[in-house]
Amino acid sequence: MADQKMKERRRVSLMIMVLIFQVLSASLHGCLAAIGQGQPPRKPTSIHPRAGVRSSVFLPVSGNVYPLGYYSVTIGIGNPPKPFQLDIDTGSDLTWVQCDAPCTGCTLPRDQLYNPSKNNFVDCKDPMCLAVNSPNPPQCKNPNEKCCFQVQYADHGSVLGFIVLDTFPLRLVNGTLSKPHLAFGCGHRLQNRGLHPPTPTAGVLGLGKSKASISSQLSSMGVTKNVFGHCLGDNRGFLFFGADFVPKSGMTWTRMLQSSSDKHYSSGPAELLFGGKPTGIKGVNVIFDTGSTYTYLNLKVYETVLNLIRKDLSGKQLHDVKDKALPICWKGTKPFKSMRDARNYFSTFALSFTGSSNVQLQLPPENYLIVTEQGNVCLGILNGTEAGLGTTNVIGDISLQGKLVIYDNENQMIGWANADCNRKFGSF
Repeated sequence: MADQKMKERRRVSLMIMVLIFQVLSASLHGCLAAIGQGQPPRKPTSIHPRAGVRSSVFLPVSGNVYPLGYYSVTIGIGNPPKPFQLDIDTGSDLTWVQCDAPCTGCTLPRDQLYNPSKNNFVDCKDPMCLAVNSPNPPQCKNPNEKCCFQVQYADHGSVLGFIVLDTFPLRLVNGTLSKPHLAFGCGHRLQNRGLHPPTPTAGVLGLGKSKASISSQLSSMGVTKNVFGHCLGDNRGFLFFGADFVPKSGMTWTRMLQSSSDKHYSSGPAELLFGGKPTGIKGVNVIFDTGSTYTYLNLKVYETVLNLIRKDLSGKQLHDVKDKALPICWKGTKPFKSMRDARNYFSTFALSFTGSSNVQLQLPPENYLIVTEQGNVCLGILNGTEAGLGTTNVIGDISLQGKLVIYDNENQMIGWANADCNRKFGSF
């Protein structure tokens, strides 16, 4: 049901407890109990750069903000490769799939789960285990102990499992087939599965900044540069790794915030504008998170946004209405068929980044509103404080639609440009 799916995706994906490798809790004992305390010795994996010409990888994206509430890519894992549909998520680091260990809380049929062999397990002293657990080394009682992980998300979903290593066959744009061995999570105990990620995805493609992310691993192995980007359209789009698809001009760039406590793709401070005019809201830092369907603003900013919209609608033929899709909705004199019908009632927001001149992230009505199946128009900006995010501000899928967004980890920059993401790359 569409409304049910929307409810499931009304969350943020931010990984609030990254990885746990110390065998300290009953849940982690459960991880080890499921897979055994030890394993045959295996050759340590290499995470050092390899010589060769770096290229790029291009992947089609499917999905939408409404009614699905997520965007995903399909990636083959193993030899021969088995396809897995993964929720693309810049708000978390570790890629993971549902795993037949056996699994508790998995939603896919058993034949669609990842089935590791003994050689796939990464042990606790392996350099890859150290890399994904950086900067804190794992506490290994036994050097051959399997490398366990636990991830908790801001929406209270969690995944428990172990780190494995397997082949990810990737067709590069230079025509060659690369078969890097990448580390990822084999999740065998899932909680709040209805929240993260939504069915029918098999797991999450972690695109965060740490060494555990796919982009960082591909870069460390010399396959691509540590640059990736996405373009999210109405029902499709694309994702790429590497620098070959970065436009030479036309992009707006801002610096990533750098701090030991900020592991997300953050930028700021920014001033909030409405209809091109100042709102009095300044010093706004934001996180770019494709794992969140909607945009979340802290209480002060959210209330300002809501008040500005309501004031702007005064005298217009729109009225408050209840809709299961989202908390704040309006109806017109007749049902809206698309955002084209509704956008003229609303004004454009913008985030003006004060650290750089003329750097603005424009948020026209289609970047903060949806039209529901009932023909109402609803606000896709939610109260982040009420959602448990405190003062954090999250830019979700709804505000990233129709934009080519690039995360340049080589130069610590985030860039964007308006784009028709429903077309093939290069057509916009």
